[in-house]
Amino acid sequence: MAKLFTFRPDTSLSCLSQHKFRHSSNKRFLKPSSSPCLLNSGTSKVSCSIKEKENIAENERISPIVTGLKVDDELGEKPGNGLEKLGFENLNWPPWKNVPQRYKLIGTTSLAFVICNMDKVNLSIAIIPMSHQFGWSSSVAGLVQSSFFWGYALSQLPGGWLSKIFGGRIILQFGVLAWSLATALVPVVAGFMPGLVITRILVGIGEGVSPSAATDLIARLIPLEERSRAVSFVFGGLSVGSVLGLLLAPPLIESFGWESVFYMFGLFGIVWFLGFQFVAEDQPSINSSTLSRSQPKSWETSMEEFGGSLNVPWKSFFQSKAVWAMIYAHFCGSWGHYCCLSWLPTYFSEELDLNLTEAAWVSVLPPLASVVVTSFASQFADNLISSGVETTVVRKICQTIAFLSPAACMILSSVDLGLPPWEVVTILTAGLALSSFALSGLYCTHQDISPEYASILLGITNTVGAVPGIVGVALTGYLLDSTHSWGMSLFAPSIFFYLTGTIVWLAFASSKPQTFKKID
Repeated sequence: MAKLFTFRPDTSLSCLSQHKFRHSSNKRFLKPSSSPCLLNSGTSKVSCSIKEKENIAENERISPIVTGLKVDDELGEKPGNGLEKLGFENLNWPPWKNVPQRYKLIGTTSLAFVICNMDKVNLSIAIIPMSHQFGWSSSVAGLVQSSFFWGYALSQLPGGWLSKIFGGRIILQFGVLAWSLATALVPVVAGFMPGLVITRILVGIGEGVSPSAATDLIARLIPLEERSRAVSFVFGGLSVGSVLGLLLAPPLIESFGWESVFYMFGLFGIVWFLGFQFVAEDQPSINSSTLSRSQPKSWETSMEEFGGSLNVPWKSFFQSKAVWAMIYAHFCGSWGHYCCLSWLPTYFSEELDLNLTEAAWVSVLPPLASVVVTSFASQFADNLISSGVETTVVRKICQTIAFLSPAACMILSSVDLGLPPWEVVTILTAGLALSSFALSGLYCTHQDISPEYASILLGITNTVGAVPGIVGVALTGYLLDSTHSWGMSLFAPSIFFYLTGTIVWLAFASSKPQTFKKID
């Protein structure tokens, strides 16, 4: 069977891209083949034998463009990347070379969130030996832990606004660098309370821009039918980070002192920042329309959007019942999440009489179970949407599960039922794990109602959602000193907000796309 090639009037030749050429120092020319190749002048076609094609397939690959000769890639193979010219045709390097760009960015963003929560929970473990060393009361320890959320709250709106202007990718990488450097500074200033508070505020500022940056990336790159899984995969990194942080911190503290936790975890973020530069610069293997949306914005484009971003429809946001439902739901969910994140290791240590390592291991159980629940919840939500269930209904179902489950489990844990300690741990683990359904509920709603303003909307709700980290964490320490009751200080306020949040969410939440227009 012969392969046919056609000569064109412009002297270009359409041929197999694998055709063999010999290179000289100054030019390229076609090496004569030993196989017969006949020219039919009447048809202007060249017939090549199968044997020739087999010989060609063994030869080196070259670029389809050769001086004086135009070669069409009839087999659909793309030009090499330099490694092929060196004889590494089958070497797939780097490993992520053929992965679509949006998946690379989602994967590295999830890894950033792993490091994010590692740097968030490290203090919840280190606060125990730090309190003993510096003589802090529960109120002072609560103040130190809550200082993170001061910066976290302050950076939410600026983070959403900057992500809309410059793109979430740029804001994310500098946020990671900022919080990592601040984390590494904690041991240096720990003995000076104002310095310690300031460094934790800086950690909060760096981590505070990250949710909006990630939301901007997801809104730009991920279609609706994949959104629940993308959000769950990215924000699920927080649970993985909690697990790793709680597992790594105790042995580091016992072997090298509490200072080592901050040095080591800070280094992780710096390494991520350096590695992200390679992923960010990698050219995507997706279509041009997706490429234009996923690439960093140029300075000129960003400045043009800067002028337009000054006209954010703030008034229109706050006239939407759905936005208010998101704001209150975020506040309620954050109260239970941040208070438990900060105080559960101490609760397990004192209430169950566990040492530092044992308390940390027990504290790992809720976020570890959350990883499993998150993967199930995202698939559950996306399947419902794909089967035709209204998006609003799916988001309400998921968020209701996320609120009522921990509320019920906290009620069982706080009431004196004579349960053994490990049954209390199991109940709390189940409730807090099921709260991860929020990643397929509340946390998808920002992108659902407005991809254009998703990062700003998350900035608004996350600003309010950071308040429990400031007030709730400190208030828990104060109530604990006053009442000496974990039920009254930790569980009762969380139960109240979970229940009222469910009511508001079911009444007013919506995932229908909304057009927000500036109102004079």
